[in-house]
Amino acid sequence: MRYPVAIEPGNEERAFGVVVPDLPGCFSAGDTLEEAMTNAEEAVMAWMEEALDHGREVPKPSSIDGLRRKHREWKAWVWALVNVDPALLDDTLERVNISLPRRVLHRLDTLARDAGETRSGFIARLALERRRVVG
Repeated sequence: MRYPVAIEPGNEERAFGVVVPDLPGCFSAGDTLEEAMTNAEEAVMAWMEEALDHGREVPKPSSIDGLRRKHREWKAWVWALVNVDPALLDDTLERVNISLPRRVLHRLDTLARDAGETRSGFIARLALERRRVVG
């Protein structure tokens, strides 16, 4: 998937600003154009993960031409596309096989049971919560 971004030109005193019109509140910046685009990719992924974690839908990307007509205030800005790997946003359940020492598995099952969750649900919740803390 490719999401259009509007890039406010930067210079020696001002960073390049990047706005992702299809994702409200998603923006980024960088001292160089390359840095701004890299930061924009990270901002898009973080926005999408946050939306999915809270049960919100991720909007489909719009066309650059449509956005240029809609956002005349960015007429002097440069438009580009940010790539997003759809597999990173896929919530399709997938069966996995992991190996754990029995004592760890026992502890995991006890923690899941105490939380009123399945083993799989408990592991998934921990991973999502950990992502929010680290990210």
